[in-house]
Amino acid sequence: MTKKHDDNAPISAAKFMDELWRYKRGSVSRRHFLGVTGLGAATAVMASAMPNLSGSGRALAAEDIGDRVSIATWPNYFNQENYDAFTEKTGANIQVSVFGSNEEMLAKLQAGGTGWDVFVPTNYTITTYVDLDLIQPLDTARLPNFQQEFFAKRFTEAGVVDGKLYAVPKNWGTTGFVVNRNEVTSNPTSWKEFFDLANGAASGHVVVHDYQLTTIGNALKYFGYSFNSIDPSELADAEKLLIDVKPGLFAITSDIQPGMRSGDSWLSMAWTGDGQQLHRDMPEIDYVLGKEGGELWSDFYAIPKGAPHVDAAYALINYLIDPEVNAKEVKVHGYPVADSRTTALLPNALQTDPIMYPAQELLDALEFGAAVTLTDPLRAEVMARFKAE
Repeated sequence: MTKKHDDNAPISAAKFMDELWRYKRGSVSRRHFLGVTGLGAATAVMASAMPNLSGSGRALAAEDIGDRVSIATWPNYFNQENYDAFTEKTGANIQVSVFGSNEEMLAKLQAGGTGWDVFVPTNYTITTYVDLDLIQPLDTARLPNFQQEFFAKRFTEAGVVDGKLYAVPKNWGTTGFVVNRNEVTSNPTSWKEFFDLANGAASGHVVVHDYQLTTIGNALKYFGYSFNSIDPSELADAEKLLIDVKPGLFAITSDIQPGMRSGDSWLSMAWTGDGQQLHRDMPEIDYVLGKEGGELWSDFYAIPKGAPHVDAAYALINYLIDPEVNAKEVKVHGYPVADSRTTALLPNALQTDPIMYPAQELLDALEFGAAVTLTDPLRAEVMARFKAE
């Protein structure tokens, strides 16, 4: 018989540190962290017992933008110290929701009632958000830190639709895979080798994203097809490959770092920052761009229609794109930025890091995601069948 968990039992020190690490990396929300560790209840009790605990200085600062701001973002994608500093400056607590795919973000916004003030869409999705009236144009007067001449056009232009600015750049990067060289000694350099290892020497230790764009896209690259293909016969080939390798998977998740760090997974689809963070902490883990190609992407900050705390949303975005703050972000999450002012503040080791800035011939083989892939029914069906098998 399975032992029932006692919700009132104290959390172990090991479990607390594991949850703290996940929270700092952005894998779980602040609400989850406070709830699991019991700190939320303790804070509520202290607040009710001492209503002036927050202090008058913070209360005054909070009058400008309110006491909270909500952001929907990706795993392991922010510097918690920056978030804490924003709260200290403004009195607005940052509530974080973490998602593993743009499809999840879109579905949540279409359903309504998210409470999000800021979200982080990828380049290829923004036209869809505009078409569905789910995103609001930005007032650049409220974003003095966004000085367009410092931002690389290639990673900025997707934020402009029909001459209106809807989103400002957060980061850019690539989609490749990470490999633990202590466990996988065959030196894979391609998506063909990645998927073949799932059925071979790395069986049971391979992770693919819970995200159709990258998981289907990289399966398409196995055959030399476009990352963005919606051709039925090509998607059928990708689906067969994914279903064939599924028994050799450790997990289907976009939060790939826990498995790689524990040693349960040896090979995983990954984004630039995952590769940089893992290699920084565990040098035996390398980041590889499949030689057949794959994805080049740019992420943005945007404000959804109906955001409940618009003043706080502008304040948070403007704060996060301040070059000095943004440089602190990059030092933690390991993703490159489109802002030359920020890049200039980074240590030389990061400016020349081959994970963050791959060789041009590797970049040349990559494709930006195409808008049609976000809502294509065939790709959605392939992913649903793959996960259900």
